[in-house]
Amino acid sequence: MRKKLIAANWKMYKTPAETRDFFRDFLPLIQNHDRNNNDEIVVCPTYLCLDAAIAAAKDSDVSIGAQNLYWEKQGAFTGEVSAAMLVAVGATHVIIGHSERRQYFGETDDTVNLKLKSALEAGLTPIVCVGEVLEEREAGLTDDVLRRQCLRAFHKVSAKKAASLVVAYEPVWAIGTGKTATPQIAADAHAIIRAEAAESFGQEFADKLRILYGGSVKPENAHSLMSEEGIDGALVGGASLDPKSFAAIVKY
Repeated sequence: MRKKLIAANWKMYKTPAETRDFFRDFLPLIQNHDRNNNDEIVVCPTYLCLDAAIAAAKDSDVSIGAQNLYWEKQGAFTGEVSAAMLVAVGATHVIIGHSERRQYFGETDDTVNLKLKSALEAGLTPIVCVGEVLEEREAGLTDDVLRRQCLRAFHKVSAKKAASLVVAYEPVWAIGTGKTATPQIAADAHAIIRAEAAESFGQEFADKLRILYGGSVKPENAHSLMSEEGIDGALVGGASLDPKSFAAIVKY
């Protein structure tokens, strides 16, 4: 039985003070949550808010992750943050290859692979994002896109090293648009990803791999999505910024 994971991607929102306010309001709403018996919860704020989030989430069942990282350990890479730096401040997870990183900042399948290797080497739990844009879906290319993204992301990564890997399927056409893939569309995409993981890492690994859905997840659709056998959690964007909304998703 795969333990579900509900991850909040705050994108470029919230100051440290607003981060503290969020946890002040959010944690009481999930006070009966027990990570050993319930889903895993991760909140991914901006780099500047990691410290505030880690302090605010201390002694709770909420883990803190980053939204990105650079693959080199150190060097003259102005503006970048390494996996070791994230670990040093107490982050446990990291999002890799989000569609916005691909769309706006030149992220490629190959840089996703480099970042995945770096995250695994440092002991972070990577949440690798894959997904098709509207034009690709309408052209019937969803299967090909997902297979290519997974194949390149997993290149030369061993099953042993990838043990903590999480994949998030985010249909780009459903992000911030209000459109949501039906549970069946999402489940079909997750089946493709799981099959590709089996090719890369073996069937036993694929059976244990957690695949999240990310694409306009809201309290209203969380239950139907999470009820699908192949969906192992959610990567939540806008709806995770409000404590009550995110708590409702956690309690789907």
